Amino acid sequence: MTEPTQTDTEGPRAETESTREAPSEPSERGPRWARWLAAGTRSRRWILAAGIYALCVVTFAAVAGKQRIAEHTPFNHYAHVANAWLHGRQDLPGGAPSYAQGNDFAEFEGKTYVSFPPFPAVLMLPLVAIAGSPEAFQDGQFVIWLAGLGPALLFLVLEKLRDRRRTTWDESFNAGLALIFAFGTVYFFSAVQGTVWFAAHVVGVGLAAAYMLVAIDAERPFLAGLLCACGWATRPTLLLTSIFFGLEALRVACTDKGGLPAEGTFLERARETLRRLDVPAFARRVIVFASPILVAFAILAWMNATRFHTWSPFAGHEYLGIRWRPRIDKWGLFGYHYLAKNLGIMLTSLPWLPPAGARAHGAPPFQINLHGLALWFTTPLYFWLFRPKKMTWLYGSLAITAAACALMNAMYQNSGWLQFGYRFSNDYAILLFVLLALTERPAGFWFRAAAIWGIGWNLFGAITFDRGGPAAQYYFAEGTQSVVYQPD
Repeated sequence: MTEPTQTDTEGPRAETESTREAPSEPSERGPRWARWLAAGTRSRRWILAAGIYALCVVTFAAVAGKQRIAEHTPFNHYAHVANAWLHGRQDLPGGAPSYAQGNDFAEFEGKTYVSFPPFPAVLMLPLVAIAGSPEAFQDGQFVIWLAGLGPALLFLVLEKLRDRRRTTWDESFNAGLALIFAFGTVYFFSAVQGTVWFAAHVVGVGLAAAYMLVAIDAERPFLAGLLCACGWATRPTLLLTSIFFGLEALRVACTDKGGLPAEGTFLERARETLRRLDVPAFARRVIVFASPILVAFAILAWMNATRFHTWSPFAGHEYLGIRWRPRIDKWGLFGYHYLAKNLGIMLTSLPWLPPAGARAHGAPPFQINLHGLALWFTTPLYFWLFRPKKMTWLYGSLAITAAACALMNAMYQNSGWLQFGYRFSNDYAILLFVLLALTERPAGFWFRAAAIWGIGWNLFGAITFDRGGPAAQYYFAEGTQSVVYQPD
């Protein structure tokens, strides 16, 4: 494999139009489908992306099973939000449905609300209207139809980087990496659940991938801002992906004056960057990018003012009727108090092995705490992130953004419970997989072995998590959430 040609001092694109590798010209004589599939054409990339989408949807549907496709899920909160809007209100008509067992609804002044960010309900709104009721709408099936978008769009992001010579991987590797994301990460088990928490992850992943596609080189500020706003209105952590756009806009705005400085101390490079910065161009991009985000803030602030009498766009979850509400009242929704526990789960939670002799008495070979498995255990490919062949501005921008997202989740009052693996990583997994491509490390034996390990474990999670019956024996649940590690 050759070294990538991108340097930090180049312009908004890795290569200019004149130096970029030109796609091969398809023959005008062949059949149209052959011209569409000609190497290097945009149509070929979109067709391959459609194939990845179809493969993912078919696989997710097969693993999810008939019940999750043909019936509504027991936790169809977003469908109830859509139904409330159709009735001209924000609280749920008739309160929380009995089949949801009161799980994760906000109670305020005698009314019942869904406090999760509402964008997935926007997507469901027309279909709930057609179905006539939340119970007549198959929300689990709807989520599976959406679940193929994230991997397909990730492939297009990787191909865009290849086209601009930010990476040297070929088309087949990019397609393989997109499929590893689909089936070798916790996205797999998330995609087949359909319930409110996992529906948000599926929608968020699709939005994050689409955002990356337009945010590279700060290319389409308004569309990037709109996607970031929708991401925030799905998973609040995704608001922090705006860091990436800001850093890309900074780089692009230095292009006409020689690009980013590559020599000197950090302070010297920072001063030189400010000297080279085209401030009006940078400001224009940032203002256009921020405008749809500010509109989203205003909409959510208005919704919370009418529901909870506060203009904060982040309010609502503090009113959840859950058994661990006292810790929220005491420590808040976010804070340092939660960091140690969440880092322990994200980085150290492993399968529990039975005591000696227990398997002879019917114990399963291992159990998984429903706080979930460590991130590196379910996807060991993430170890490759620590050894990039070359540190570029793009790699650093993505790494900073992903770290910010991870830190925000690690300071949240919930570890992700209940889960097979650390599901909050879905918020920044697209960024991590783009980083994997940017490491430019050869995909040798150990890389392939790590990918197979990830696919195997995540397939196990997808077919066993929350299934009941014999599969339930592989999971350990303790309602107070205080048991993190296997007791002695």
